[in-house]
Amino acid sequence: MKARCPIDWTLFYATVALAILGATMVYSTSSLLAEQRFGSHLFFIKRQIIWFAISAGMMAVIIRLDLKRFGQYTPLAIIGVIVTLAVVFLMPARNGSHRWLFLGPFALQPSELAKIILLYYLAHSLSRADCDIRDYRKSLLPHTPLIGVILALIMLEPDLGSVIVLGLTVLTVFYMAGARVLHLGAAIVPLALGGSFLVFGLSYKIDRIKSYLASLSDPLQGSYQVKQAILALGAGGFWGAGLGDGRQKHFFLPYPHTDFIFAATGEELGFLGLLFALGLYAVILYRGLKIASYQPDRFGYLLASGVTLCLFFNVAINIGVVTSLIPTTGLPLPLMSYGGSSLLVSLLSIGILLNLSQRRDGWCQ
Repeated sequence: MKARCPIDWTLFYATVALAILGATMVYSTSSLLAEQRFGSHLFFIKRQIIWFAISAGMMAVIIRLDLKRFGQYTPLAIIGVIVTLAVVFLMPARNGSHRWLFLGPFALQPSELAKIILLYYLAHSLSRADCDIRDYRKSLLPHTPLIGVILALIMLEPDLGSVIVLGLTVLTVFYMAGARVLHLGAAIVPLALGGSFLVFGLSYKIDRIKSYLASLSDPLQGSYQVKQAILALGAGGFWGAGLGDGRQKHFFLPYPHTDFIFAATGEELGFLGLLFALGLYAVILYRGLKIASYQPDRFGYLLASGVTLCLFFNVAINIGVVTSLIPTTGLPLPLMSYGGSSLLVSLLSIGILLNLSQRRDGWCQ
């Protein structure tokens, strides 16, 4: 039996560094809120540490599995995802959305799990010998109903950010698998029409769109969250106000430990702190794509590319929102934001990449 390569330690260390930075900023930005709301400044960081321990344990298991062998069970996993995405509508709403399954004191977001399981399913399905990727009747067409159901359920929660991330990733995976650009363009049209109808016909998130468009001509007309995020980034300057000394987290900047943790980090650690975080994300992106490029088969190539790009799109959209480049979507920042589901899926994605890094063909370095 051919010996496996060691895991990609550069990717591992970059992930650990980002997780430590994230946990530090979660505590710094949430302690005041936790003290006021729950009577303990450790409330949020305790939960984050518990989720990290659970996620790290599952990541360790993922690293040891034969991912290609378990690919045959992905159809069952997809059915489970669809069921959980439907069950969330029976759960109590939180902030006007039905996104979470409540499991005792914890909450799980099925839309996050849907990302990684759908990509796993597509990597397995598109790498089968009987799948002619150039023929849309054997590639795009059989997968469209399944993908459409998952995206529709996530949209109804509503969670437009996850729909955008998953939609972009799925299209990219099909392209990297060899699908024709013309066929992909035809698949984008109904998605674009459906999204336009939701926004302009049913006024879904229309206020956020209007606020963003108004801010392009006058920044003072932008949404409250984005204005406070920009103020936080500006206040940090080059060196930052100092860890724990940020002011925007004092109930000015909404969600400083979740969706807008990038802005809070910029205020306390400055441009240098943000540059450090972006450098770590760049390392993860580079190593993930390099692992994909050295895979010995299409399954590994598509799976490594898919999970890497999914993380990248998530990071890019979150930072785009915080810096007012795109409208607000409500996505967490992978590996840094508070939230069990996001941390779990991020570490599982890294676990998949570390697993695949062991099967690099002639690249054990």
